Amino acid sequence: MKVIEHLEKANNTLISFEIIPPKRGGNVKQLLQVLDDLVKYNPPFIDITSHAAEVMYEETPDGSLQMKVKRKRPGTLGLCALIQNKYNIDAVPHVLCSGFTREETEDFLIEIHYLGIDNVLVVRGDDHAYKKPLKFGRSANEYAIDLVKQIVDLNNGKYIEDGLLDAEPMDICIGVGGYPEKHFEAPNINIDIKHTKEKVDAGASYIVTQMFFSNKFFYEYVNQCRKSGINVPIIPGLKVITSKAQIKSLPKNFYIDIPNELAEEIEKAKPEHVVDIGVEWAFKQVEDLLNNNAPAIHFYVMQNSTPIKYLMKKINL
Repeated sequence: MKVIEHLEKANNTLISFEIIPPKRGGNVKQLLQVLDDLVKYNPPFIDITSHAAEVMYEETPDGSLQMKVKRKRPGTLGLCALIQNKYNIDAVPHVLCSGFTREETEDFLIEIHYLGIDNVLVVRGDDHAYKKPLKFGRSANEYAIDLVKQIVDLNNGKYIEDGLLDAEPMDICIGVGGYPEKHFEAPNINIDIKHTKEKVDAGASYIVTQMFFSNKFFYEYVNQCRKSGINVPIIPGLKVITSKAQIKSLPKNFYIDIPNELAEEIEKAKPEHVVDIGVEWAFKQVEDLLNNNAPAIHFYVMQNSTPIKYLMKKINL
């Protein structure tokens, strides 16, 4: 079932999760245990991240920098099939612009269509993703809106290769990202929301936000989106802080703000108490979002379900 259908049929706030495939050569058993933990909370859908090949620079003995291409992390498609067929939960694979040609994207979408997967989340991807040289007439999506338009074309039976006979239209529900504290490249929140509206107008059916640690950002963002004419569901994304290092790494990598009260409490705490602090903070966010009838709450779990179990126990879910 489509994410938008789950949201339309729900009588209460839904709970969804996002996980990341194991590293190349990693053991999938740990992630399967995470999934076993998460399905107990009856999520209607689970997101699976996707990762392009990355460009890395290593210093050589003579002090120069040498470019090295790190292969993409596999597993997204396999985990989608597992979640849909073993757990009977709708899988939402992330589809990237960066690091993939439009032809590769089309092939991936055909694969998920064969698997009966009805949903994707469109993501532009990291700037440091490896940009493949385009050969033999291949092309690439530069922005998320370009990828949204490509999927809409496939939903209308329009494939990259012109003149395909009996091309089967797809029926994929498209989600896109939203940024309550604005995308780091946008000069201001108004222009950022303008770009988001363009993605919705192009065919996106719902929005999942970047993580935030102050609900005021989310409510202000929703209000501004509504004023701009965005009427699709907007799902808040949350993460439980689990280590002291995260109060530095999360703002650095995701361009978000950590409230002073939370940052100071974590800085003063012993390392073993940080998870408790993170769970309590997320609990207050969740309570407030539930009281304000958020359509769903999306948790960035990645590969550690322990803090989610603590949190769900507190909110009796």
